Amino acid sequence: MILALMVLEELRSVQKTQGAIVDHDNIAVTFNNDEIAYESARSGVALHDQSHWNRIEVSDQNRLDFLHNQSTNGFKLLKPGETCDTTFLTSTARTIDLATALILDNTVQLLISPGMAPKLITFLDRFIFFSDRVKLTDITATTTTFCLIGPTAATALQSIGILAPESGYINAEIGNTPVQIIAGCGLGIPGYRLVMAVENAAIVWKILSEIAVILGDRTYQRLRIEQGRPMPGFELTDDYNPLDAGLWNTISFNKGCYIGQETIARLDTYNGVKLNLWGMKLSSSVALGSVVYSDDTKVGTITSTYEFEDGSAIAIGYIRVKAGGAGLVITVESQTTMLEDLAFQVRHKAE
Repeated sequence: MILALMVLEELRSVQKTQGAIVDHDNIAVTFNNDEIAYESARSGVALHDQSHWNRIEVSDQNRLDFLHNQSTNGFKLLKPGETCDTTFLTSTARTIDLATALILDNTVQLLISPGMAPKLITFLDRFIFFSDRVKLTDITATTTTFCLIGPTAATALQSIGILAPESGYINAEIGNTPVQIIAGCGLGIPGYRLVMAVENAAIVWKILSEIAVILGDRTYQRLRIEQGRPMPGFELTDDYNPLDAGLWNTISFNKGCYIGQETIARLDTYNGVKLNLWGMKLSSSVALGSVVYSDDTKVGTITSTYEFEDGSAIAIGYIRVKAGGAGLVITVESQTTMLEDLAFQVRHKAE
C-alpha cells in the first residue's frame, strides 16, 4: 500500500509540472485550462485522470454466476474481451453504484465510482456463502484508470499505433507497458477508459498527454452534469432506483432473480417509474436539494450543480414523470427555465 502511494505520487508530480492544482484528496482538480479542456472533450480529445475512481477484482470459479445473481445485468454468457455496464441494488432496488465490468481470462474487474469499493465489498460479502468460490479484492491502490474523452479519441490512439475497440476491451501496450483499453468513457460522449498497473501510470500519462488535452476533475464534473451521468451521493441514493436514474441499459429483464429484481420487475410491468433525470440551465447557482416547481406545484429536486465563473450554472434533478419532460417550464429558487434532455440518460427498455 505504501509503495502504491509512492508510485501514484510520481504521477501527481508529473501532473503538477503540467499545471495541476491538487486538492486535499490528492485529486487533480484543474490544470488551469478548464475551458480549453472542455472544448477538447466536446470536439477533439481530452485526458482525465480517474485513478481516484475505485476498482474491484472478482475472482475464483463462481465469479460470473455470483455477479449474475447479485447485479442487474447478465454475466453467465460473457467471455474474455467483453464488458457490460451493471448496477448493484439494495433489496428494495435502491441504487448502490453503477459499474463497468471487464471480463478477463480468470477474473472480472469492476470499475466503480470514487470511494465505493469498501461499501460495495461489504455489501456483496454478505451474499458469499460457504460453498461459493468467489473472492472480492479492492485493487484501487494497485491499479489506475485514465479516460480519453471526445470524438477524436480513436484517432488519437491510432496516432500511437493502437486500433481502438468498437466494443468490449483490448489488451494493448503504451510505452511498452500493458494497458486495457475499454470502449466507452462512461459519458454520453465517445471515448475510452484505460486501466493499468499503478507503477505504469506516470509513463502512460506522459504519452497520452502528448496526444490529448489534459482535463481536471472540475471540468469532468461539468461534463458529467451536462451529460446526466448519475453518481453515488447525488443521483444514486436510497431515494432512487436505477430506472429513475436512466440506467435501463444496465438491466437484463429476461434473466433470473437478483437483488432488487422483484421491485424492478413491478416498476417495468406496471409503468411504475415516477421520476426521470433532466437538465437545466440557470442564471445563478442553486443549492443541492432545491425544490423544482411547475405552475407552483412541486415537481422535483436538484441533485447536482456546476457553477461557471460568471455565476451562471447548470444542474440536473429528478422530475416527476407526470409533470412533463424536455421543454417543460420550471422554476428553481425564483429562476425560470426549461428542462433539457441529457445524452447519457436511457429512459426506456431496449426493444
